[in-house]
Amino acid sequence: MPNNLQINSKRVGGLFLLVLGGWVLHSFLVSLVWAVVLAISTWPVYQRLLASNELHGKMTWVAWGLTLLMGAIIIAPLGYGFSRLMQEAEALRQLLSDAQRFGVPAPPWLETFPIVGGRVAEKWMALLGSSQAVKESLNGLGSGSMFNFTKDFAGQMVQRFFGFLIILLALLFVYQHGDSLGRQVLASSRKVFGEKGFLYTVHATSAVRATVNGMMLIGLGKGLLLGGAYAFVGLSNPAILGALTGVFAMIPFAAKLIFGLCSLVLVAQGHIVEGGGLFVYGMILTLIADNYIRPALIGGAVKLPFIWTLLGIFGGMETFGLLGLFLGPTLMAVLMSIWRDWIGDLKMDESNDPLKHIELTR
Repeated sequence: MPNNLQINSKRVGGLFLLVLGGWVLHSFLVSLVWAVVLAISTWPVYQRLLASNELHGKMTWVAWGLTLLMGAIIIAPLGYGFSRLMQEAEALRQLLSDAQRFGVPAPPWLETFPIVGGRVAEKWMALLGSSQAVKESLNGLGSGSMFNFTKDFAGQMVQRFFGFLIILLALLFVYQHGDSLGRQVLASSRKVFGEKGFLYTVHATSAVRATVNGMMLIGLGKGLLLGGAYAFVGLSNPAILGALTGVFAMIPFAAKLIFGLCSLVLVAQGHIVEGGGLFVYGMILTLIADNYIRPALIGGAVKLPFIWTLLGIFGGMETFGLLGLFLGPTLMAVLMSIWRDWIGDLKMDESNDPLKHIELTR
């Protein structure tokens, strides 16, 4: 009895410390999971670049190089977009200045829309048609709510930047100690799930890598196809727009932000057919890529049925946000592996049922 009491006390104490540690680190858990996802997806590359297995556990130039490369891949598009935004700030300032002096007349094509065209044109003139209307609209935008929004946005940007630094630091740590961490995870999986714990861990890592590979392929394909469409409809800088679309296309349905804005620009310039055609083409491409190609790429790598892959992607994103894009399919892959093992055990139990053997001998 005293031994059992001592064991239970250790378990309660361990559980308490685990909960306390999770509470202390809860603000950084998402960043740590992101670092693990990046490390799992790039671990084969790290292994190939590493000169010797004896370097595991040591800080190497490979770990530093891959960490900086991952940071550059993420920072470079954002930095370019910010620089372009700063370049366009002067043009926006001039546009607002002209609007305050002369107003912004409604585009001639706006009234050509059936049924709602006239009403939309009247609303446009009421909000932007004269200098006084523009000043009143800008005063509304410059109220305290707009100031609070800008303040909150700046705070979120600073918070995301420090979170990104945490991800890179954690990624560097995982690269350095990944071999020993992997052994500990395998040992823990074996202790929790038995001898099949190794198989479940393999399925989880395969699901993460398949998700990353599918994300990269989808982004590359949509960037190329929509980049060609941008050039076809006559948009300026189609290569840059295609690259930006490819980055956004890694997230399901996020590419709509880019080709949707491009379509609106074309419509605002009076190219209604080109704008509408680009939007329809982008929507068809997005639906096919995100609903069929992406689940097939992920599910095919881990032998996960199409429906569970699709539900894992969208259910994971709904529950965990962008991180759920990786966690959803990973969880579905592990659950499907457990289910198959359980069904296999049931079939084995049925085949070894002594009553069945008695019936066969009658």
